[in-house]
Amino acid sequence: MTDPGISVVVVDDHQIVRDGLVALLGALDGLEVVGTAGDGLAAVEVVERTRPDVVVMDIQMPELDGIEATRRIAAGPAESRVVMLTMNEDDDTVLSAIRAGASGYLLKGSGADEVQSAIRAAHAGGMVFGARLAGRVAALFAAPSGRRPEKKVFPELTDREREVLELLAAGRSNDAIARQLFVSNKTVRNSVSAIYAKLHAGDRAEAIIKAREAGFGQDA
Repeated sequence: MTDPGISVVVVDDHQIVRDGLVALLGALDGLEVVGTAGDGLAAVEVVERTRPDVVVMDIQMPELDGIEATRRIAAGPAESRVVMLTMNEDDDTVLSAIRAGASGYLLKGSGADEVQSAIRAAHAGGMVFGARLAGRVAALFAAPSGRRPEKKVFPELTDREREVLELLAAGRSNDAIARQLFVSNKTVRNSVSAIYAKLHAGDRAEAIIKAREAGFGQDA
């Protein structure tokens, strides 16, 4: 009986990147691309429909970011493993992806061999990180935890979104938040939009009220 190989879904909001990955993976023995998606919501739907072995997932996307999409996939009926493939390499985002259920994390620009190896390792049940990240991830997990962490308010927020909310609640503008966190304005805008959705806040004022009632913004 012929081995069907590893089925893969490719998720990225840039079509040129998506098409490039489909062409790359489709040319490799033992891998079969069974679906693609251009945003997080579509990714969840495609994964539920096709039940792939592995999902190659971007992070910054419209509709639903890759971390939240990964969380939904991990909680859903498909037993798909997720490998993040992104430009974002800050520690908070890496940890948020792992906590969401990602089995791997690669940076865009990784070679074809590294991407293929990550997919195969994830499918085999392993955790894999790109060469530039492996040492940092090991250090993050080896760091002493200090005391037992308290239960988080708004646990649905990523670590980055919590940082943004802290400054948002303190009255900072998007530009000021971007400067303080050393991220782009686009990253802040995306985080703020995600915060509104997750807190069910209709606007900035409502989000700030909810955040301050929960204790955010007191020390920022």
